[in-house]
Amino acid sequence: MNLKNITLTLVAIIASFSIAFSQSAEVLFKVEKNGNGKENIIFIPGFASSGDVWKETVEKLGDKYTSYILTMPGFAGVPAQSDPTFNDWRNQIINYIKEQKIENPILIGHSMGGVMAMDIASNEPKLIAKIIVVDALPCLAALSDPNFKSNPNLDCSTMVQQFNTITEEQFTAMQKQTMATLVTDPNDQKLLLDWSLKSDRPTFAKMFCDFTNVDLRESVKTINCPSLVLLNSQFTQIKPAIEQQYANLKNADIEYADNSLHFIMLDAKDWYFEKIQNFLK
Repeated sequence: MNLKNITLTLVAIIASFSIAFSQSAEVLFKVEKNGNGKENIIFIPGFASSGDVWKETVEKLGDKYTSYILTMPGFAGVPAQSDPTFNDWRNQIINYIKEQKIENPILIGHSMGGVMAMDIASNEPKLIAKIIVVDALPCLAALSDPNFKSNPNLDCSTMVQQFNTITEEQFTAMQKQTMATLVTDPNDQKLLLDWSLKSDRPTFAKMFCDFTNVDLRESVKTINCPSLVLLNSQFTQIKPAIEQQYANLKNADIEYADNSLHFIMLDAKDWYFEKIQNFLK
């Protein structure tokens, strides 16, 4: 091979690496930036939720913070990505923090977003200043099976196919029934239902399947930052199991709401705001 061919080959290799990097670093979630405060907060919503779920929280915290409110791809009307995974979404957020040079961000995540906040902080312990986990556990599947082991070769195609075959009427009825178990106010139930129905069905199925395979019970031990965990009142009935899940999360304050379902920020607003504001001080 002559020098010219070698040079062209090297250029092609470098170009392929550049393309691969740009694809892996691509940000597909929606970001709404609010405020110009000195401290940064990144809000990560839960499964099939819009970033609007944090609207009152952002308003309550005021201008002291610069807020980055996310809505994940395929959820609540945001365009979907092909073959989404929990780890890819985690990496997208990490890349976004680094590329935007967001210094010492505080992560606030609800449900799947709370698990993602823990996963980001465990993978990048020097990147994150604090985390607030709203009604999430390191391993949801372990509640029913304490010996649960994550499957590295999980195949979600069957669940995706099942969700795709459900009619719109069946899916709507299923989601209406689910929303009544997640939040108490009927108006909030309608809001959550709207976000769910606007979500991409294959993303809904794939991420539900992938999320239930996540187990952070061991990896949270690498989290160094202060952590606040806010849980709904029903979890008080199984405190030993909850505390076992969080045994490796050091420097954490775990609090239980007096009267709340899953969306604590909607059901127990005063309690929720007080805990968050005290923690951020």
